[in-house]
Amino acid sequence: MKVAPSLVCFIFAATLQHGSAVDRLKLSSGHEIPAVGLGTASIKLTEMDEAIANALEVGYRHIDTAFLYKNEAAIGAALKKWFQKGGKREDLFITSKLPQYGNQPDRVERYLKKSLSDLGLDYVDMYLIHAPFGTKESANFIEAEDDGNIFESVDHVALWKKMEEQVTAGRAKSIGLSNFNQSQILNIYNNAEIKPSNLQVESHGYFQQNELRDFCKKYNIVMTAYSPLGSPSARSKIHQGTPKDLQSLTDLPEVKDLAQKYNKTAGQILLRHSVQAGLVVIPKSSNKDRQRENIEVFDFSLSEEDFEKIKGLDKGEKGRVFDFLKFYKGLDKNPQYPFPIVA
Repeated sequence: MKVAPSLVCFIFAATLQHGSAVDRLKLSSGHEIPAVGLGTASIKLTEMDEAIANALEVGYRHIDTAFLYKNEAAIGAALKKWFQKGGKREDLFITSKLPQYGNQPDRVERYLKKSLSDLGLDYVDMYLIHAPFGTKESANFIEAEDDGNIFESVDHVALWKKMEEQVTAGRAKSIGLSNFNQSQILNIYNNAEIKPSNLQVESHGYFQQNELRDFCKKYNIVMTAYSPLGSPSARSKIHQGTPKDLQSLTDLPEVKDLAQKYNKTAGQILLRHSVQAGLVVIPKSSNKDRQRENIEVFDFSLSEEDFEKIKGLDKGEKGRVFDFLKFYKGLDKNPQYPFPIVA
């Protein structure tokens, strides 16, 4: 079917109105990343097999995991079944991450090989440094009870060189960062042969990180939003120092009104806002119907006025959920702690 040139121009203009509202984004590495992926951090191991199978069935091709989540073997088992049914590896985009206790040059290859073994894969499509600070290998991602002596200083440039070697060796197609701030990113970027192509950070209606978004666009870094719906349950459990009682984003009257207007769910409105701003989103769900809802955000577009309504929900640093301070005592005094301290 032929499409009139005028209609093509209209569609193109509508797509670019608020950023790349497309189902895939081009990375500086030359590869493409699906704009909606499945976050797996909070999915129970007993539900993982079904969660991955359902996600692949409803159309997901981007799965986000990490060594830290301790779920890569379960994901690998689910992927193996999909491959056995005819699924193709090249159709998937798998992201994993180097844990904080792997943030030394001599540990990078070992941790990536372990992740690949558990996932049953020869390579990952994206490998991220999970956080800019480092801990001793004996320190896990649990609440620390000591006085902060679990930390190790991290040479980001030396660490990045080892990340680049993983690309050269074929174990990772693209590499990037997670939870890094602008100065930390620039230090790596300015010393890199292979530039970071992805930055994964918390981003949602209450915490939109607009300055960081602009920074990423300037340096051709695709930004991935974790917790794109705000993680209301996590806020009440782990956050310190900023409002714990913020109303769930999906319960806000202005979001519910937009959901009614567009005949979509509140979650779809919030996710659409992020992808329309040019971000990748990785909402977490093991429920098949919710998974389907989360990925069906490309058949409508928020008007400029409605886009700005969601943008107006931003609370800056007071909207952040994951500051990691509860997990590591003394982290706020670590010189490589990436976030500002909110009084």
